[in-house]
Amino acid sequence: MSTYTQIIYHVIFTTKNREKNLLELNQKRLYRFICQTIENKNCKVFQINGMEDHMHLAIFLHPSISLSDLVKDIKVSSNYWIRREKIFPNFKSWQIGYGAFSYSIKELPRVVRYIKNQKEHHRKKSYIEESIKLLEDNGVKYDEAFLF
Repeated sequence: MSTYTQIIYHVIFTTKNREKNLLELNQKRLYRFICQTIENKNCKVFQINGMEDHMHLAIFLHPSISLSDLVKDIKVSSNYWIRREKIFPNFKSWQIGYGAFSYSIKELPRVVRYIKNQKEHHRKKSYIEESIKLLEDNGVKYDEAFLF
């Protein structure tokens, strides 16, 4: 008997205090590192992008790993890598917590487009507005004091 799954998440996490220190110049290097970290866990990245203060990922989660463990591994390993490579001099760390929303394979193209167009999207909406909309669209109760 085989196991068949299609576990797709849109994951968002921010820099500590949402400081804008992920300079665009080196973001692609960070994305490559994070993609490799995810692939090393038998997961798959469909899309990764972000802004100077937060990251968005569309991923397939392998059933042998928990989402919280994967996000922890991404944050811990990339935090260490950023410090070692010195590519973002003002980066302190990642904020505690994250947002994650599950989607069907049919919704994946829309999620990928949304993540690809982050720069354009944020010309119209702030990070907080974006977070609240994602939470409300997904029916998640939240406390504005603790937005990811």
